Amino acid sequence: MKLKREFKTRLYRTMLRIRRFEEKLIKLKAVGLIPGVLHLYIGEEATATGTCAAIRQDDYITSTHRGHGHCIAKGGDISRMMAELYGRSSGYCRGKGGSMHIADMSLGILGANGIVSAGMPIAGGAALSIRIRGTDQVVACFFGDGAVNQGAFHESLNLAALWKLPVIYVCENNQYAISTAQSRSASIRDIYVRKDAYGMHGCMVDGNDVLAVYEAAEQAVERARNGEGPTLMECKTYRWRGHYEGEADRTYTYRTDEEIEEWMRRCPIERFRRKLSQEGILGKEDCEKIEDEIQREIEEAIQFAESSPFPAPEEALTGLYVE
Repeated sequence: MKLKREFKTRLYRTMLRIRRFEEKLIKLKAVGLIPGVLHLYIGEEATATGTCAAIRQDDYITSTHRGHGHCIAKGGDISRMMAELYGRSSGYCRGKGGSMHIADMSLGILGANGIVSAGMPIAGGAALSIRIRGTDQVVACFFGDGAVNQGAFHESLNLAALWKLPVIYVCENNQYAISTAQSRSASIRDIYVRKDAYGMHGCMVDGNDVLAVYEAAEQAVERARNGEGPTLMECKTYRWRGHYEGEADRTYTYRTDEEIEEWMRRCPIERFRRKLSQEGILGKEDCEKIEDEIQREIEEAIQFAESSPFPAPEEALTGLYVE
């Protein structure tokens, strides 16, 4: 697979933007500037980046409670994201949705979701609308290993396979559903083998290898656009932080320091940076330039958020469905 240097550089930039955005949130949350719960995506950047690089702007994604990376990879505005996390009226949900409900219909981001596996029926509905409208769009549906034992997983994959809907089901297997290891919740080691139960395509990839994810997603997208139905794509990856920001850092009872450090050595960004350096695509000055540009973007996003007003009390019900 021969990819242009500009494309590879964009992959690197996207992963680094996700990482630096999440790292900044750690500091902002620690000093009380971010209300609510944060589920950070650090360590998993290659999965969102590789998948979203394989789809078009008019394609759709559905996200999860750990969704900042999906939003950024699909082209989300980090200033509006930051404003939403600050609870300001200039945010994506006017400051009312917070971390777990960011959406941007203009970019095909159908929303993050605080309910495990709830994005899967939404993806199926979007895919059915594509079929009815007769377009060649696709839906990338992100979900974690904790979702695969929910009824919505079975129902969604069953109908998508039956109707050959254009969905790419992207399982981000980060090994843990909150604190329960995947090995303790299912008798199978590899989630993607469940494809056989539904008669659909499926594959497993290294979720920390952005090019491997991109290649698998590209093949799944091509099948979907050609009317060949859905794909179940399992990406083996790992979250570096706790289930939520605030979980006792580095004192986990369900993970060892050795396990965390082993996965940190497999950092998707560092691996890709080394590869691009070896290929002569990114030098030290290039990396420093990209780093500086991203840091500037994030600081501008913070300034935008902090200068934006809070929602007015009389707007509490605006934009909501009420009886």
